[in-house]
Amino acid sequence: MKSISRRRFMGDALLTAAAASAATSGLWLPASVRAQDAKKVSANEKFGVAIVGCGGRAGSHIGELLADGRSEILYLCDPDLPRAENRAKDIEKKTGRKPKVVADMREAFADEAVDVVTCASANHWHALCGVWAMQAGKHVYIEKPISHNIHEGKALIAAAKKYGVMCQVGSQCRSNEAIQGAFKFAKDGGVGEIKLTRGLCYKRRKSIGALGKYKVPETVDYNLWSGPAPIVDPPTRPNFHYDWHWQRLYGNGDLGNQGPHQTDIARTLLGVEDFPTSVISYGGRLGYQAERKDDNYVDAGDTANTEVSIYNYADGKTLVFETRGLETEAYRGASIGVVAYGSEGYIVQVNYGYCVAYDLDGKQIKEFKGGRDLNHFRNFLDAVKNDDYASLNADARCGHLSAALSHLGNISYYLGEENKVSPDEAKKVLEAVPGNDDNVETLGRTLAHLEKNGVDLAKTPISMGRMLKIDPKTESFVDDAEAKAMETREYRGEFVVPTADKV
Repeated sequence: MKSISRRRFMGDALLTAAAASAATSGLWLPASVRAQDAKKVSANEKFGVAIVGCGGRAGSHIGELLADGRSEILYLCDPDLPRAENRAKDIEKKTGRKPKVVADMREAFADEAVDVVTCASANHWHALCGVWAMQAGKHVYIEKPISHNIHEGKALIAAAKKYGVMCQVGSQCRSNEAIQGAFKFAKDGGVGEIKLTRGLCYKRRKSIGALGKYKVPETVDYNLWSGPAPIVDPPTRPNFHYDWHWQRLYGNGDLGNQGPHQTDIARTLLGVEDFPTSVISYGGRLGYQAERKDDNYVDAGDTANTEVSIYNYADGKTLVFETRGLETEAYRGASIGVVAYGSEGYIVQVNYGYCVAYDLDGKQIKEFKGGRDLNHFRNFLDAVKNDDYASLNADARCGHLSAALSHLGNISYYLGEENKVSPDEAKKVLEAVPGNDDNVETLGRTLAHLEKNGVDLAKTPISMGRMLKIDPKTESFVDDAEAKAMETREYRGEFVVPTADKV
């Protein structure tokens, strides 16, 4: 496995030099000390691990790594040091060894004892964490979505190739027996030809609190926490941690949070391994006024909690994704799952470890069971051990394709956010949208869902996003400068995610 040069590069001198060079070169390590040699781990040696981000998902990383038994957690990295300290103490109780706690992940990446980095940070940090780690010769496991925007996914693919390291995205469903069984059944024609899949994120999300001015927790290094994102001072959400998911500077809403698990399964069941040719989304951040019984209430989130995205592909296939954050009933037995419609039946992914296939009359013909998160970490560590990139169940390209669906859908919505439409106007637009779904029926179910949750569509109408054309070869928007500009973002100083040719 690869590492940086045998010398150790620790301390302020390296980090200062790195900060100065990163803004122009996209590299945080000077060329003379980047990944140069391959360090192999013997059968009796453990992987040295650094975990970046110490929130809720980090607990799963810790648990799975310790359960696998082949790793030693050497570092915990978080700009909120007390959070990292609490995690470190828990690890010490379980293993007898306390990891080193650092605020700046680059300190851990500069240590040649670290072989593997797992990233459980906020979304806006995923890509830069991965690029920096790979530049230092580390293998990386990055939580979904692998990127905050389309540009970042391309950079991660290029970095994995350039530095010859493993890059796995946390789409753990792909390593579960139930999902793998459903994939094979679909590929073998078990329900005939599949030309439409529907991803579902029916996941209740209450208001995150009123839009306002709030203090940064005293324990947080806000510059490091913000990283690639602009510094917003003061923050506008009451709960600093986690609720960044619902603010677009840092998160991607539930289309880009929960969604990448289901977009990943939906596109694989559909049999597509490229970008769609068009996208249109509609929806809004709706229902919280009724929830709070205050017509003037403004939630601190600025991502959609109700969103329908329609993706069409060059081969005539369609993927639809439905996001619902208000109370809702399941659809064909699934709330957070996927429905794949075949010419001879359909498949429902009910949860991460259970799928069912039905014939056209709704009679069950096959079921698929089994799976746990540990499978995915084991797949990753096996690939690291065997230096076998092809064995990864969810490599950087896989993660990029699935996350990009979220980014494409959100860009369409953001560009049409001010385009408020009545139900009749929405129907007229969607009647003209091509594809294999009954767009008007899906709209009708969505509007009925909103009304059931007390949404007054006359006072708070939905937004109709912009229909956008995409070139699958360049993975870029066509004839729309505004959309194209949103494929990336403006980065701050030393926190630039480089382009693919500069990783």
